[in-house]
Amino acid sequence: MESPHKGKTGVERLVAATGYSLSGLNEAVRNEASFRYELLAAAVMIPAGLWLGTTGIGKALLVGSVLLTLVVELLNSAIEATVDRVSLEDHPLAKRAKDVGSAAVLLTLINVAAVWGLVLFA
Repeated sequence: MESPHKGKTGVERLVAATGYSLSGLNEAVRNEASFRYELLAAAVMIPAGLWLGTTGIGKALLVGSVLLTLVVELLNSAIEATVDRVSLEDHPLAKRAKDVGSAAVLLTLINVAAVWGLVLFA
């Protein structure tokens, strides 16, 4: 069964989707401490990446690696919220889902360190 929200088309759907996206960002800022910390770091690192990158590719890599971390953190938060919605009971599959989402965030943070190190010092 398809969602009743899928009935919108064209510009109306684009406007609705934008509203849902902005609502999601607002929820993440209000309710997810990790996202707030990463957003604060991004507010410093993105301008720094634009300033420190010597080529367009370098700037794109520096900024893109930071933005990727924010995207993965949002996805991790969505996984955690969904798992908690289904059940607050301890369950091995719930733990696995949350731990795998957290591991994805960790890998993106390692990616940031690697990209910044290679672009700035290699």
